[in-house]
Amino acid sequence: MPAILVPTEKWAGKVREVTLGGDSRKKVVVGGETTLPFLHFDGVIPHAPAIAIDVEDVAPQNWSPVLGAVWGDVMREGLAAWARKAVEAGADMVALTLRSADPDMGNTGPAEAVEAVKKVLAAVDVPLIVYGPGIAAKDNEVLVAVSDAFAGKRLALGLCEDKNYRTIVATCMANGHIVIANSPIDINLAKQLNILITDMDMPGDRILMDPTTGALGYGLEYTYSVMERLRVAALLGDSMTAMPMILNPGREGWRFKEAKTRDGVPTQWGDLEGRGIAWETTTAIAQLQAGADILVMRHPKAVGLVKRAIASLMATNY
Repeated sequence: MPAILVPTEKWAGKVREVTLGGDSRKKVVVGGETTLPFLHFDGVIPHAPAIAIDVEDVAPQNWSPVLGAVWGDVMREGLAAWARKAVEAGADMVALTLRSADPDMGNTGPAEAVEAVKKVLAAVDVPLIVYGPGIAAKDNEVLVAVSDAFAGKRLALGLCEDKNYRTIVATCMANGHIVIANSPIDINLAKQLNILITDMDMPGDRILMDPTTGALGYGLEYTYSVMERLRVAALLGDSMTAMPMILNPGREGWRFKEAKTRDGVPTQWGDLEGRGIAWETTTAIAQLQAGADILVMRHPKAVGLVKRAIASLMATNY
């Protein structure tokens, strides 16, 4: 009986590898794929997707009560305790948001930002992602201070957008950090921002791409198609779409009523905790299938479920 030939797809391109951490800290390497997500028979997937867990420098006031019940005690104990608990819950890295720098949340400045990062770095030995408050002027102010204070730590700093990319790229280049390039959900805008960043001589292996995401039921299908097109373009050889992707299913999955509202909803929705965990988990696993290399998540049970899914999808004995 003749052997059965299994058709395979061979791609000309490759996703870049990006290393986070180091300098006496644990390293996490993402990217390097030569095939679409988890199609091991078509190419090489050298590194499993990584998971970061969200922490904020002030206790969040608008998180779901489910998240409040899980993290409430460590939120009150402070950043160091929260970061340690995140690593215990399975985080490969910690994602710190400098929320207090938002003008509506305290309007803190560079000194407070540096102190917050110092506390997290002292508490855990995993790589660190640092987000500003999401307002370009304040992001520039606090992220430049953090970049200067922790030169060589290979932090991932964001958000780097079309409004402030020159400042964020320049400080990351000077201090050896990684840029998180954030663009609206559009393949051309994502590619254009990468072009602008690399035109400043930022190495491609120090760029993570955040094409923005939607949650289950709130734009996930559109997100998925944009991510898929970015990954296909990279594998076809487009170097400006070949950066590993970082997504935020935790932030997106928990900010809608399905994950936050207990009262006044149909009984068929079930209990709030199970519903919210399912919302984050489903969003995250869909993003993995679309090409996410780093997921920033919130609930420890969702993290556990997604890590199990990653282990299964990375197994090649099927």
